[in-house]
Amino acid sequence: MQEAAGTAIRNHSNLLLLSPTGSGKTLAYLLPIIDMLQQVQANGQILAVVVVPSRELALQVETVFKDQMRERHLPFRGMAVYGGRPAMDEHRVLREVKPEVLFATPGRLLDHISKENINVFSTKVLVLDEYDKCLELGFRDEMENIGVEFNRCPQFVLTSATLFVPDTEENDDNKAVRLPRFVTRRKFETVDFLATCEELKTRIEKVIVPSPAKDKLDTLGRLLSYLDGQQAIVFVAHRESVERIWKYLYDNKFAVVSYHGGMDQDRRERALYRFRSGASNVLVSTDLAARGLDIPTVKAIIHYHLPLDKATYTHRTGRTARWEESGAAYLIVGPEEQIPAFIAENEEGSDSSEEIKTLSLENQPIKASRPEWSLLYIGRGKKDKLSRADILGFLCKKGGLTAKQIGRIDLSAHASYAAVSRGCLKSLLSNIAGEKIKGMKTIIEEIRK
Repeated sequence: MQEAAGTAIRNHSNLLLLSPTGSGKTLAYLLPIIDMLQQVQANGQILAVVVVPSRELALQVETVFKDQMRERHLPFRGMAVYGGRPAMDEHRVLREVKPEVLFATPGRLLDHISKENINVFSTKVLVLDEYDKCLELGFRDEMENIGVEFNRCPQFVLTSATLFVPDTEENDDNKAVRLPRFVTRRKFETVDFLATCEELKTRIEKVIVPSPAKDKLDTLGRLLSYLDGQQAIVFVAHRESVERIWKYLYDNKFAVVSYHGGMDQDRRERALYRFRSGASNVLVSTDLAARGLDIPTVKAIIHYHLPLDKATYTHRTGRTARWEESGAAYLIVGPEEQIPAFIAENEEGSDSSEEIKTLSLENQPIKASRPEWSLLYIGRGKKDKLSRADILGFLCKKGGLTAKQIGRIDLSAHASYAAVSRGCLKSLLSNIAGEKIKGMKTIIEEIRK
């Protein structure tokens, strides 16, 4: 898929890329964009714009791009712009950084365009990533406006895990997403791997978990105990349910974080840092987490509230079995619930590994497994010229840790996060008490929630 998509983009074709969740679409368009950057003179202009449906996805794709720059020792800059923070601050950073690639949510991108903070005429490639999700979230008007603003852009790339139909065709079965007219007016090459990636299904085990009670909390606790510390995402339908389930699991000593659109950005980012680092092994979320999160260590997806449609099921379940990993999708079914037909019906000729299994947990005690890692909060970040190497050196020299006792390190503008072995936490905090990091005094403490 990546080779086919890369060939089309390098040939300057408009591309419609259809491929399942977790199959690597991000690198499919980023790698040829990076090749393009090495062949042209940027002169401080934005050459590629990637539009995504959420701030989390904007930050994630930005991270993938920056990782590629580090690995290849290339000088190109990328920047994410999104709502929830002042556009004026972003404009100042845009002037300072002068990124060649911009990762943007639809509304914030149009805001910067209207204020003439960015020059759309320099853009060589416009990528509309997770296009079906942008429409699902109600961004159709914004996407139409973006199409108008970038009408002189030489190349469009659209990615989706869902089929498309032109806006003029009937779509009564609701199996496809309508393509807007600003896209259908262009000639597109289609790279469709939706049908040929059926192998992905064989790596995800489907498991029904009956709940004897309408309130599924007890069954969820038993299921997580059965999973014995495997990283799991629990999907629910409402924000209020996220908080209720989080409290139940937290009270039962599970290392759990919550995640939904009603949380402020700092809390959401901190939750993801804990989960990605392995300091938490349970993430309870609305469908906000069903798109864009690429965490290879997730082994289990738990549908606490059953998905309403096939697309929701597909995107939730796609958070596991990333790349070549395997995983499982657990559906907790209450006494008055039925398994949705789109899950229960195996396609004709499907592999036996796709058959739905049933797991009874009546005799499973509820006992939380503590994760291997704890997460440190460090009150200094990129703006303080702090790097991963600085944090690693500090934890080894001042904290007395070995490299094997230090896990993932993440940096934001004004703070940093480091995973450290749980068994070493107490001695580490004692060793670094009162110590400066890179000559700077700061708060260093464990993140517990």
